[in-house]
Amino acid sequence: MAELWFWIVSLMLAIYAVLDGFDLGCGALHLVVARSNSERRQVLGAIGPLWDGNEVWLLAAGGALFLAFPKVLAAGFSGLYLALFLVLWALLLRGISLEFRSHLQDSLWRIFWDAVFAFASALLPILLGTALGNVVRGVPLDASGAFSLPLFTSFRPRSPLGILDWYTVLMGLFVLATLMAHGALFLIWKTEGSVQARSRRLAGPLWLAVLGLGLAATWATARVAPDLFRRLPLAPMAWVCLALCLAGLAAVLLGLLRDRPLSAFLGSGVWIAGLLATTAACAFPVLLRSTLDPFWSLTTLNAASDAHGLRTGILGWLAGFALAVTYVAFIFRLHGGKVPVAPEGEGY
Repeated sequence: MAELWFWIVSLMLAIYAVLDGFDLGCGALHLVVARSNSERRQVLGAIGPLWDGNEVWLLAAGGALFLAFPKVLAAGFSGLYLALFLVLWALLLRGISLEFRSHLQDSLWRIFWDAVFAFASALLPILLGTALGNVVRGVPLDASGAFSLPLFTSFRPRSPLGILDWYTVLMGLFVLATLMAHGALFLIWKTEGSVQARSRRLAGPLWLAVLGLGLAATWATARVAPDLFRRLPLAPMAWVCLALCLAGLAAVLLGLLRDRPLSAFLGSGVWIAGLLATTAACAFPVLLRSTLDPFWSLTTLNAASDAHGLRTGILGWLAGFALAVTYVAFIFRLHGGKVPVAPEGEGY
């Protein structure tokens, strides 16, 4: 049952990365692809009905982690306290800037909140990528199941560790580039006119950056966490996920070449989910690796809740997951087609 919950948590995080990923990418790009107020409102209108629902998946993943592996949640939140508060502030700033930008019909007011929205939208992928880098690299987890990390030390991924080092920053930049490329494909699909044209011009270079940073991140991971690659030949699930990842990348390239934006956008989602699933499959059963002693790592065996709680939680998760998927499908269907610019005074 603990193994099942490992994959449930992984699934929830992958869904969050795919769904909230495109609106984070759109936010990070919107000052570049949209030059006028009407164009920026077009970008915000494309993600406006979706962004808050997308963020629910992050809360749902946290809830699943709390139910199934509370020791991991407790250790991670206490050890990465500063980084998680930065994530919280970035989430707050995104929501505030979206809602506030059109409260006053003043260009300076709108420019300020547009800049805040772009900054927060770019900062979040970097922070989340840095968090992923910390999980992959490992943390100084002691025998009591606790750790603490300063923001940075020597900037090297070896003891004494910090939240930031060259490896975790590289992972943050890779995630930022990936989500910006994902967002560009969403804008090509959902917008038209100048915004679509600029997004199309940026998509190719962004995906080249993704491939370059992806190769660099793969090489760095092989150096920093070689155990992941040692487990790859022994993890059939990782090969399946890796095949899905490569299929998604192929769909992106073909979609761009053949001008099929929806196919490219869906392929991008498969690419992101496949990357995360491959990483999870190689890490299994370790949830939080200790760099001090491998026996102190938190795994599905020593960090899981009792069997009764896990079995009972499945029923609630199935009902909640079905409702959430139905809601997402309904919202995407309701707001299908290209996004027009709303009349002044309406929408974002």
